[in-house]
Amino acid sequence: MTGVSDPTDPEDRKIITLARAARARTQAAQGAAVRDTDGRTYAATSIALPTLQLSATQLAVAMAVSSGAPGLEAVAVVGSDTLADDDRRAITDLGGASVVVWLADTTGTVRSRVAL
Repeated sequence: MTGVSDPTDPEDRKIITLARAARARTQAAQGAAVRDTDGRTYAATSIALPTLQLSATQLAVAMAVSSGAPGLEAVAVVGSDTLADDDRRAITDLGGASVVVWLADTTGTVRSRVAL
């Protein structure tokens, strides 16, 4: 992880807002949003059902894949201080190692930028 600083790209701030709103809407543990290389965004929350558990990041990446996204540019995760290994792998599967990943608290305050 690198030093904490707010993103300067308004599109990065947008996905942080989308992740925060998704989490708040369902009161889930995490919210995530991804931006694909075509500029489309996908927001999701973590799922904890008896037969299905997915992180918000995994679900947002899956939504992008199922919509035909060619790759990822950026990811925002709200409600987690770390990026789980499974989330890291899902991001790099679709976007490679150059994807920008922002971790923010539930207020939307950026805590870190993760280097993949």
